[in-house]
Amino acid sequence: MTNYRNLIPGLALSLGLAIAAIWAAELPAMKNLGLSALTLAIVGGMIVGNTVYRFVAGPSHHGVTFSKQKLLRAGIILFGFKLTFQDIAAVGFSGVLIDALVLTSTFFLAFWLGRKKLGLDEQSVILIGAGSSICGAAAVLATEPVIKAHAEKVAVAVATVVVFGTAAMFLWPLMYDAVRHLGISEFSYGLFAGSTIHEVAQAVAAGKSVSDAAMNTAVIAKMIRVMMLAPFLIALSAWLAAKHSGGKTQRQPLSIPWFAVAFLAVAGFNSFDLLPRALLQQIISLDNLLLAAAMGALGLTTHISAIRQAGAKPLLLASALFGWLIVGGGLINAGVAMLVR
Repeated sequence: MTNYRNLIPGLALSLGLAIAAIWAAELPAMKNLGLSALTLAIVGGMIVGNTVYRFVAGPSHHGVTFSKQKLLRAGIILFGFKLTFQDIAAVGFSGVLIDALVLTSTFFLAFWLGRKKLGLDEQSVILIGAGSSICGAAAVLATEPVIKAHAEKVAVAVATVVVFGTAAMFLWPLMYDAVRHLGISEFSYGLFAGSTIHEVAQAVAAGKSVSDAAMNTAVIAKMIRVMMLAPFLIALSAWLAAKHSGGKTQRQPLSIPWFAVAFLAVAGFNSFDLLPRALLQQIISLDNLLLAAAMGALGLTTHISAIRQAGAKPLLLASALFGWLIVGGGLINAGVAMLVR
């Protein structure tokens, strides 16, 4: 039977990191850089984890583990309150198709390059692929319990999201300025930004740099990609179960990530707009706290030496995916736009 008093030290530490990260994310400097509370929480956790955490690691262990596992799943479920199925209608069939093609092509490219060409381990490839193709740090976090990834590999994947997502946030508006004379609309730019930029906060910043209309489209396109997280996790779980059965007659039992199903169900409920706006905002604030606490806890158990041992290959994979998001993402956006005219 769980002694809940054992959870208090680690839980308090994780939540403290989360509160600090949420506060820091609201600072103008952090907003300009597009750094979300999730990113700041894992960075803060890593700083504490690699310095003073060893003095309190013993009594904090249970609470930190609880934050990485239980708070994470609760946060992913509540993440559904940021979405509605009406978001899909706002960008139409073309927006959904673009997001689906960008997601699948980016993830399969990640797996092929990472495993066949770079020789990376499967966990790292899946985490980096999920972060680049879906929704950045939140996708990495949600994928971690499905594949039972090591903390260091999760931290490396999050780092690649931060590096290349931040670069995209500044580069995308510059690319639009260079090609807008070709008659590319702000709506098309918003679709491109939302379907290719890693983090929600980065997509917001990249859209805002062009116009409010571009930002709105970018956010909707981005949130549709977020909504695709649930079917992605279910498909990933099914693939892993089939793969690990090794072709035996008795297949490995399918472990359905129920938190992903619950996330989708919450988004469906939220589509009916039944909750008062004030209550919905409180739920979203709670969700931000839970996910940031999970990220902080992850940072606490991430050792810099293990990240260094990962070497340059994860960064090479992420950089290749970044190039694909520019070129391949642009081609997918243009091709779908031509098809639906």
